[in-house]
Amino acid sequence: MFENLTDRLEGVFKKLRGHGKLTEENIRDAMQEVRRALLEADVNFKVVKEFVASVTEKAVGREVLSSLSPGQQVIRIVHDELVELLGSQAAELQFGGRQPAAIMLAGLQGSGKTTTAAKLALRLKKQGRKPYLVPADVYRPAAIEQLHVLGRQVDVPVHNSTTEENPVDICRQALAEAAAAQYDTVIIDTAGRLHVDEALMEELKAISRTVTLSEILFVADAMTGQDAVTVAEKFNSDLEITGVILTKMEGDARGGAALSVKRVTGKPIKFVGVGESVDALEIFYPDRTASRILGMGDMLSLIEKAEAVVDQKKAKKLAAKIQKNAFTLEDFLDQIQQIRKMGNLEQLMGMIPGINKLKQLKEAPKPDESELSRTEAIIRSMTLKERQNYLIINASRRMRIAKGSGTSVNDVNRVLKSYAMMLKMMKKLRGKPAIRGGKRRKMPKGLVR
Repeated sequence: MFENLTDRLEGVFKKLRGHGKLTEENIRDAMQEVRRALLEADVNFKVVKEFVASVTEKAVGREVLSSLSPGQQVIRIVHDELVELLGSQAAELQFGGRQPAAIMLAGLQGSGKTTTAAKLALRLKKQGRKPYLVPADVYRPAAIEQLHVLGRQVDVPVHNSTTEENPVDICRQALAEAAAAQYDTVIIDTAGRLHVDEALMEELKAISRTVTLSEILFVADAMTGQDAVTVAEKFNSDLEITGVILTKMEGDARGGAALSVKRVTGKPIKFVGVGESVDALEIFYPDRTASRILGMGDMLSLIEKAEAVVDQKKAKKLAAKIQKNAFTLEDFLDQIQQIRKMGNLEQLMGMIPGINKLKQLKEAPKPDESELSRTEAIIRSMTLKERQNYLIINASRRMRIAKGSGTSVNDVNRVLKSYAMMLKMMKKLRGKPAIRGGKRRKMPKGLVR
């Protein structure tokens, strides 16, 4: 999402680092470019004005100008101000003392409330809570059924609402049923409109008066930029929201909503939606986001994603296989699936420090999701015997595999070549084979020697 802003800011800081010694004029010129970059990213103009003024004031201080690396000092100040702008620290959900805790999702139609309700339920379920989903949107066609479908997907119970019922009555009954069934968290999916109107707000206010809510989360489409911030401000003034969830953060929006909403509403971004799958909801970390905006990567999030999908038992078995030179195409397929579980390749690459500089090179490799899909299809089209011993895959077998996977023989050859190169690389990393009793250990049949 922040790619264009990152590129612009990196250009500004490159110029700053080029100066052996900075002057107030250098800094003010740089801040004007930062100002333009933020405005182009659709950040609220008042927020931009305050941000630039604060950075400039701190950057022209004597300790910065007289330091050995003033350019780096300015970058540090910008980073710290960005963290402050984004909310300082991750904001946790508040469940209160009363059980079950009730969380209401509010927002305009099309912002992704229903899907977000299911994503949030899945996240809470993984944390050991017992969520209960409540469809309170009786106006949008199939909204109730959509939440039931998503509920089955994440294996979370859904209240049996009907379109004939009043949303306030639905919420009251759902809370009573949740308490009786000992569910500890109720997630209410409310109706939206194409724009803010009095009827919508009155309905949401009536729900909040009837049900004791632990959280009122405003769900906004990050792709709508400043419009999302304006609507968030209106919802906050009428409902006193407790936090924001930004959806579609994996898209190519300019990032203005993320950079403006905390300063404008005073309420933190608690979660961000980063994809369509039900597990694509992440905690929003201001410091990590600031680092990514400045091209510094986000290794902590990358490690967390890896830890979430890696099966430790499988990892140990794989390590043993690599050590014994027994890494098969079956293992290769398993590794591809693990990578795909971590999320979008481009998002993952964006978490690696310095990757933006690499992207700017013409010859730099581009992440290609379709290549992973092709490789997966090719390996799945092989027999178990072929996956365990790729050396038996002759010309006729390659043709069969290509037809079965909907690819070409060249694609099959490319996968096999990549796999063979991987085996050679693993062999080099292991070093020379160990010698026992004066004899070199034999390699398993069918693998590269």
